Amino acid sequence: MTRETEETPRPRDGLVARLDEADRLPGAEELRYLSYDMLGAGPGTRVVDVGCGAGRAVAELLEREVEAVGVDPSERMIAVARGRWPEADFRMAGAYELPLPDASADGYRADKVFHELTQPERALTEALRVLAPGGRIVLVGQDWDTCVIDSDDPALTRTLVHARADLTVGPRAARRYRNLLLDACFQDVTVAVHTRVFTGPAMLPMLTGLADAACFAGAVDRVQADGWTADQRARAEADRLFLAVPMFVAAATAPR
Repeated sequence: MTRETEETPRPRDGLVARLDEADRLPGAEELRYLSYDMLGAGPGTRVVDVGCGAGRAVAELLEREVEAVGVDPSERMIAVARGRWPEADFRMAGAYELPLPDASADGYRADKVFHELTQPERALTEALRVLAPGGRIVLVGQDWDTCVIDSDDPALTRTLVHARADLTVGPRAARRYRNLLLDACFQDVTVAVHTRVFTGPAMLPMLTGLADAACFAGAVDRVQADGWTADQRARAEADRLFLAVPMFVAAATAPR
């Protein structure tokens, strides 16, 4: 998952590490496998994974004997993916211009991608182009305004969450999945929510990053950010941290 831009920026090595950590979080593997099932991804089918990042989903689809194609606009990400899984098909491209012929894919998957797109409607038009009639699409992502964190200062927590969301291109893309798919003329649209709950220290870097981003945006000062982060660290040490992240999973069928 990387941002769709006119350029293909080289991601920091730390981004690859963060993506790897996200793939290992509780519930992440189950959600990926659910997305494959919803695509009907089985032997002999062809699936494009848009915003494939370091390529884990493509590798897992290959294990299912799926003809998987991973695309990402970042040259660095594609290099990492090819280095890890040299037998897989990875191509550098963005969501608006996929390197696939018309009606050539049985499935289209985009995991944590649409919140980085300035024109999600354009991406869905491209999805319709590459999908065969009756092909399946699955979109996975979080609504960045909807992040539940237990805190001694709920007002400050809301400010931090909303400030971080405002730094995202499309922070509320996930709540729009259904309408976006309907507007693009997809059929049989469904949306489900799978809430991931975290209570351990593994999510402290994410919470620290949230506070730092809000401080950078000018929504809070450094003292407020550091105090909030210290409270979350203390909660983690006392086994009292609570973070819930709803993940939205939308699926639909291309017109026959």
